[in-house]
Formats: sequence, C-alpha cells, structure tokens
Amino acid sequence: MREHFTLQEFSGSLGDIGTLVPILISLTLQGSASLTSSLFFAGLWNIMTGFIYGIPMCVQPMKSIAAIALTNKFTPGELAGAGLGVSAIVAFLGVSRLLWLITRFVPLPVVKGLQLGACLQLCKKGVGLVKENAAFWGSGLVWSDNLWWASAAFVLVLAVYERRRVPVAMVIFILGVVFALAQTGIHSEFGDVHPGAHFVHPVVPTTAEFRSGFLSAGLGQLPLTLLNSVVALAMLARDLFPGYQPSMTHITGTIGVMNIVGCFLGSMPFCHGSGGLAGQYFFGARTELSLYFLGIIKIVLGVVFGESLLAVLRWFPSSLLGVMLFMSAIELGLVARNFSQYPQDEYRRRHDFVVLLITAAALVGFSNDGLGFLLGMVTALALWIHRRVRPDSAPLLPATHGQASSPLDTRGKVSASSDSFADPGPTASDSRQQKARAAMDACC
Repeated sequence: MREHFTLQEFSGSLGDIGTLVPILISLTLQGSASLTSSLFFAGLWNIMTGFIYGIPMCVQPMKSIAAIALTNKFTPGELAGAGLGVSAIVAFLGVSRLLWLITRFVPLPVVKGLQLGACLQLCKKGVGLVKENAAFWGSGLVWSDNLWWASAAFVLVLAVYERRRVPVAMVIFILGVVFALAQTGIHSEFGDVHPGAHFVHPVVPTTAEFRSGFLSAGLGQLPLTLLNSVVALAMLARDLFPGYQPSMTHITGTIGVMNIVGCFLGSMPFCHGSGGLAGQYFFGARTELSLYFLGIIKIVLGVVFGESLLAVLRWFPSSLLGVMLFMSAIELGLVARNFSQYPQDEYRRRHDFVVLLITAAALVGFSNDGLGFLLGMVTALALWIHRRVRPDSAPLLPATHGQASSPLDTRGKVSASSDSFADPGPTASDSRQQKARAAMDACC
C-alpha cells in the first residue's frame, strides 16, 4: 500500500469538491443542515466506503434533495425526512434483491445515456459556477474570483491532461484556499472563526416534516439515487477498474446506513455517484487511500472549526470550483463512448446510439433521471420490437455471444449482450441459432 502514498492520490481525493462545497455552504447558511455534522459524517462515510470498496467510491450530497431544500427553505427536520425516506427505500430494494428486477432488463445504451446525461448536467453546473463572477475587467471584477483565474485553471488542467502524475486538483484547491483566507482577512472575518470542540446534535423530524420533506424532495431524488448512485455507478466502477465487481446490494446498503444515521444527527443527505467517482479518478485517485485522506480532513475541520468555518468557505472562488466540476463531468461522459457491444454492426449501433441520445436528452431536458430512464426504455423496447418484426432488415453481428441478460446484476457482472431486449446472434449453424433464440426467449 505504501506505493500508493502519492501526490496524485491525494489530489484525486479533491476531485469532487466542486459539487460538495457549494451545496454544503448553501444548506448551512440557510439553516437546513449543520456544517459540523455534515463535515463529520461526510468524513466518516469516506473512510467507511474506502474500507468497504477499496476504490475511490465518492460520498456526495443528494443533489435533487438539496435543490428542492434550497428552493423551499427546508427546516432541518424536512431535510432529514427527505434523506431518511429515500435511503430507507433504496436500502430495502437492495437488501431484498428487488433492485435486481429493476436492472434485469435495462439495456446498456440506457445506462450509458444516463451517464452522458449526468455529464451534461454537471457541465452546465460547472459553467454556472464560473459565470457567478464572470468578468475579465470592469467594476464587476473580483480579484480572487474571475474569468482570468477560471481560464488559467482550465488551461492548466488541459496542459497536464495526459500527465496524471501532476496533482493538478491539489494545486487548484490550495490556490482557492489561499484566496479564501486572503478575502477573509481583507474583510476582517477571522474573528468569526472559533477553533474548539464542536459536536453534532440530534434532529428528529416530526410527522409533518417527514411527509413534507419526502413528498416534495424525496420522490424526485429516488430515481436519481437508484439510477445514478447505484446502477450507473456500478457500471462506471467496472469500466474504470477492470476486473472489479461492484455489488449493488452493498452500494444500496451503505447509502441506507449513511443517512439513517447521519440525518438523525443534523447531516445533509449523502449518497454515492458516478460523477463523483469520475471526478476523483480524473484527478488521480486510484485506491481507497484518497478517501482516507479526504475523510480525515473533513472530520478534523468539522470537529475543530464546526459552523465557524463558513466565514472562510464562503470566499472560496466559485470559478475554480466550476472548472474542477466541469472537467470531472467530462471524465464521466467519456465512458459513454462504449455504448454498444455490436461494434461491427452499423445498423445495431445506430439503434443503440438513438437510445443513448434520447435517454441523455430527456434527462437533461426534463432535469429528471426518472423521465430520462423511462423514455430510454420505451425507445429501446420500440426498436427491439422493430428488429423482431423485421429480423431480415439488417444483419446482426454482435461482438460477443451468450445468454442475454442485463448489463448489470446485483453483483455487478456484465452481460454478454449489449441490451436486455436481445436479438439472436449470427446463424453460423442451426444449433447456435436455437441457443440464441432460447436465450432471447428466456430474457423477454
């Protein structure tokens, strides 16, 4: 393990802060979540997931819940109710293996479309952060947070894009911390920072708060968590770490534990996510050591500084956070390029690409993973029926053969077919054709 104590490993641990910091600051300033509890439990969950999974499996906020909470000005009880409701359902579906029924017939292009859609949404969020102080000159120019620094950070990331040994995320993060500290001093706000022992406090939602939080924010988060934090995450982990077999049962279990414990003690809801894993991987994380490093930092900051840390965090340049989030999203989108296991069949690849595009476009257009998933599945089913009705419309040359199944089961294994609405393979012999049709009938 000693050989993994590298700067790029520690740099990779910071690859997801572009998502964490803005949400954490916003929810804390509004009074919906405790900064002490959120930092402490985020660090604790980082260490726990690193120990369980052995890869840089990220811990990130439930973004849909956070968005609704900020819009509706949730109380701590309502935020806790939303997180508790979602995590309880996700954990139940995973432990009971009912999640297997959901993923059993999910075609590969639909999963890749979800990843591409998430990529585009995160890119939009990153650009939005940069635009918060979008100025090159003029009266609106902020010396520590402007387009000059965003451009410099973007060029730096591109310059070392193929040189992953350069800890570029750490460089950008340290620069942002220096700017934040300088602005805190300029505005004479260091007096608001109080080192000491800070503790978490229980939050018990009332029945009305639980109902309000879950119905207004939890229901919208549920498909996002199931699809992006479980299904797409498991496939991305397999893509980035060949030979690794992620268990969706374990993933749903850790999501449940994180929130059933944390939300009762004032933490904002957390989950895993494919975007966070892609970000940490892009900036150099390859092992669980990055999570241990990040977890210790979060715990120390939460316990020692607590809520008073907001005086510094709110000055962290959004332009730098936006660049990091944007480049992390690009890494997530790259995995969508392998959207079909029929590379030699242009007809089938075109069908798979249509499914991919409709899934991603619907997800981005409606800002809803559930609708993206639904339209992608409807498209995949319609094209599968078309191929069944007109089997001679084009040759099928799948890259692999075998029994058709979902791209992922609860153990994360990859199917031999690129979608669960599978077509029979090439008819080299009657026996092979019969086997392929039998596999198709067994699936559909």
